[in-house]
Amino acid sequence: MEYLLTIPGTLNNLNDYIAAERTNRHKGAKMKADNGTIVAVAIRQYMRGVRIEKPVFMEYTWVEPSRRRDKDNISSFGRKVIQDALVSTGVLKDDGWKYVVGFSDSFDVDKENPRIEVLIREI
Repeated sequence: MEYLLTIPGTLNNLNDYIAAERTNRHKGAKMKADNGTIVAVAIRQYMRGVRIEKPVFMEYTWVEPSRRRDKDNISSFGRKVIQDALVSTGVLKDDGWKYVVGFSDSFDVDKENPRIEVLIREI
């Protein structure tokens, strides 16, 4: 089975998160929670009732409004938030090695419709 999760807009990137953590650990935790809420809303909209028991491979497509942010900063914090939200909403049992066997990232630009598309493929 394959599932497509589309998250509208963008999430904070790793540099934003590091800066928030250095300012105040509570600020960093709030940023992660706020981003997790954005993802959880999309999960409830696109993946209502989905429970995946098998290991998965995840294909991320990061569609940004411009090329301003570095690719590694976009994807590293984003993957963490998305996978944690998939676990907290019950879609995935866990995001460890046993359940997420790998992932890939691709990037694109769409000024009018920035988004994150996550294709979750059961193995």
